[in-house]
Formats: sequence, structure tokens, C-alpha cells
Amino acid sequence: MEYHNPVLLKETVDGLNIHPDGVYVDVTFGGGGHSREIMSRLGEKGKLFAFDQDLDALKNAIDDERFTLINENFRFIKRFLRFHGIKQVDGILADLGVSSHQFDVAERGFSTRFDAELDMRMNQKGDISAYHVVNEYDEQDIARVLFDYGELKNARAMANVIVTARKDKEIRNSDELKKVLAKFLPGHKSNKILAQIYQAIRIEVNQEMDVLKEFLEQSLEILKPGGRLSVISYHSLEDRLVKRFVKNGMFEGEPERDFFGNFEVPFKTIEKLIVPTEEEIAINNRARSAKLRVAEKL
Repeated sequence: MEYHNPVLLKETVDGLNIHPDGVYVDVTFGGGGHSREIMSRLGEKGKLFAFDQDLDALKNAIDDERFTLINENFRFIKRFLRFHGIKQVDGILADLGVSSHQFDVAERGFSTRFDAELDMRMNQKGDISAYHVVNEYDEQDIARVLFDYGELKNARAMANVIVTARKDKEIRNSDELKKVLAKFLPGHKSNKILAQIYQAIRIEVNQEMDVLKEFLEQSLEILKPGGRLSVISYHSLEDRLVKRFVKNGMFEGEPERDFFGNFEVPFKTIEKLIVPTEEEIAINNRARSAKLRVAEKL
């Protein structure tokens, strides 16, 4: 099963500052590219735990007694590491967003390139699909999803058109959704706007913002002092959350000050924002919007 080259492979794993006997977690296993690079740097006593809720990813499991693949959403990282007897780790890697494989399998419904049933579930056993969002959410909720997660200025008008159209006939696949929203998709901007619409629905279906917040908060608990967090994000909503949490240990407001008036922060930033080179983008187009942030727990 083909998975494309992992984004920012060397930079992301370098950011973990791997100790050969350490314990590490790759919460977005996918094709296993990042995990294999981590494994190549571990010694005999090192351990790597990986998470992926996508059943397809299980076919890429690494046959190595130092490796454990957990078929669960990484919002449950703390619970499942505890189940395996692990309370603290030396580093955590996350490559957020949709894997190249998920985009390339038409029937999963993630890509604007294919006509497919409205699905977009990263966990194929999930209860809510893109079909449910489009056909069962009320107008106000559809508008909220499109505005909050797609940053679409026409969110209310789009929601109204969707709700009006579905009264006559269910909107079952991506072609039907495109036809319903055709007046909002001018030729020169259609791909960009469609990508925003798909992103919004996908984030809602998979609760991506809530999952990311829960994961970041648990990462702070799980990491040892001096442990590293290495996170790749692909859109401004994700990157904003990661940036704020790494800077302040919270998503809103400011951290408390100590007796001397200094902010009490949980991380120190390792290097500035890292982005792919032009050469990597030329080889792997998925890398074009990637942003890597690396932080060390204080």
C-alpha cells in the first residue's frame, strides 16, 4: 500500500534529539516513514509507540520488538501509554492533517480531485461522516463549520444553499456538493475555495481541533523534563494552536507570572519555525504548506 514520502523527515526527527535508550511516540504513524527514521536511531533498549486510528495504517506496522502500534486516536495518548506501562516519554512526534494515502484513495472522500461519497472519516468506524454534516446539520451549524474551520466569508450563504438543496434530494457525493455550491466556485478560485470547504467539513467530522488540544495538553503531562515535542501542521488553525501552546502552555489568555513577574511557561522553543525547502516541495507537493515547531519541556 503506497504512502508518500514523509514531510520534513530529517528535521522532525532531528528535533526529537533522540537518546538511543529513550521512549518515543509517533502519534500519526501513517506509512511509518517518521517511525522508521526514529527506529533507526534507537538502541536495543529504546522503545517507540505509534498511534493511528486508520485501519489502513496497520498494514505498515514495523516488525520489531521495540515497536508497538496502537490503533487508536491520539487524543487518548495518555490512557493507552499507561495501559502499556508508560507514564513518561522522551519525545513525541505529530504530523497533523490527512496522509497522502488518504487523499489518494478516492473512496475515502478526502480529495476534491475525485467524485466519491461524502465520507472523510479518518477512523472508518466513526459515527459522523461528511454526509451527516451536509445532510443532517442545521443551517446555523453548517455555517459555523464553514466559517470557523474553512474561514469562508460566504459561510452563511453556502449553508443556506446546502439546506435548501437537500430538501429536494440528499447530497450524497462530492460531485453533487460541487453542483449545489457552483455559484460560489468561480473558475479561477474554485480549487482554493473547494479545498477550504473540504477542510472545514473534514475538521468537523474528525473533531480535529478538539483532538489537537487534548493531545497537546496530555503531551505536557507525559513528556519528561527535557523531553521534546515535534509537530508539523498544515493550516493556520492548527499552527496557531500549536504556536500558542508551545509559547504559553495554554490556548487563550496569558500564563501566570511568578514572584518576580516572569511568565511561567512549560516549554522552550527549539529553533524558529521550520518550513520545507523548495527542493522538498518540488519532490513532495504535500509539503508546500507544512510548518514544523519543536519545543522542549522545561
